[in-house]
Amino acid sequence: MDVCYHAGIYLPEIDLWLDPTTRRERAVVSHAHSDHVRRHGRIIATPDTLRLIAHRYRRPVCGEAVPWGQRQEFTSFSLTLLPAGHVRGSAQVLIERRGQRLLYSGDLKLSPSHTAEPAEVPGADVLIVEATFGRPRYRFPPAEEVTRDIIAFCRTVLAAGGTPVLLAYALGKAQELMGRLADAGLPLAVHPAAAAVCQLYEAMGVPLPPYQLLGSDPAPGVVICPPHARRDPLLIGLRAPRLAFVSGWAVDPSLRYRMGVDAAFCLSDHADYDELLEYVRRVGARRIYTVYGFAADLAADLRAHGYDASPLNPPVQDRLL
Repeated sequence: MDVCYHAGIYLPEIDLWLDPTTRRERAVVSHAHSDHVRRHGRIIATPDTLRLIAHRYRRPVCGEAVPWGQRQEFTSFSLTLLPAGHVRGSAQVLIERRGQRLLYSGDLKLSPSHTAEPAEVPGADVLIVEATFGRPRYRFPPAEEVTRDIIAFCRTVLAAGGTPVLLAYALGKAQELMGRLADAGLPLAVHPAAAAVCQLYEAMGVPLPPYQLLGSDPAPGVVICPPHARRDPLLIGLRAPRLAFVSGWAVDPSLRYRMGVDAAFCLSDHADYDELLEYVRRVGARRIYTVYGFAADLAADLRAHGYDASPLNPPVQDRLL
C-alpha cells in the first residue's frame, strides 16, 4: 500500500486521507484542534471528536462515529481508533490490510491526563508518528512539579492584589489546567471560548472544578483565557493582571519574552522527545515515518538508534505495506 503526503497523509490504494489540511470527500480526523479540521464531505472520527467539531462549526457534521476499539470494516481494509491521550476524543488510527498493520499516531501524549482518555499503544508493522517535539531539547519536567509552580504563581499574584491570567488553548489545555488546579482551592473564571468547550467536556462525563464565566465578577480570581483572546475587552479592567503562558514550548526560556508575558510554564498535551522514543519502542514497527514538527530531526535520531526511519514531509512517496 502506497502512502503519500500532500497537505495531509494519503493512502491512494484505499483512497483514504488522514488529517488532510484541505477539503476532501472522505477523511479521518484524529482530533478536533483547528489545525486538523476542515469541512470535509465525510469525517471519520470518534464520537467526542465529532461533537467538538460540530461545536466549532456551529452546525451538524457529516461524519461516521467510530467508538474506541471497534474494528470498522471497509471494502479493502479495516480501521480501528484507539485513544491518543492528547485531548478528549483524540485518536490513533490503526489500519489493517492483507495481514499488515499501519498505525498513525495523530497528536499523542503517553503520560497521564486529567481530561483525555489514556493512550493505548498497539503493535504495528509500519508507524507514522508525529514529531511536534521531536528534538532532544524538548524534554519536559514532571507535570506535577509544573502544576505546583503554576499554583504558586497564582497564589503570589492574588496575595499581592493582582489577577493571574493563564493563557491556555480553549480546547484541551484549558480543561486540563482546570483539572490540575482542582485541589488548590483557587477561584476560577474562564473565558467564554473555553467555557463553551468546558460544557461539552462535562456533558461527555469529564469532571471539572467549579468555575464562573469571565466577566460575571469584577474580582474573578484566576482567569483562564485562550492566547488569541488576551486582548479581549473582557480582560480590560482586571485588577493588576499578570499573564502566564502555558505550553510545551516553555522549555525555551526565551518564550516568556517573545510572548510578552510575566511567566511561562511547560505543560503540554503532546509527547515530549523521550515519550516519542518510548512510543516508537513500544509499537515495534519495522518501518517508521515521522510527520509534522521536527520530522527530519526525529527520523535522524531514530536511525541513529537503529530504526528504519525517514520523514514523511516534505512530500515524499514510498511503499509502506
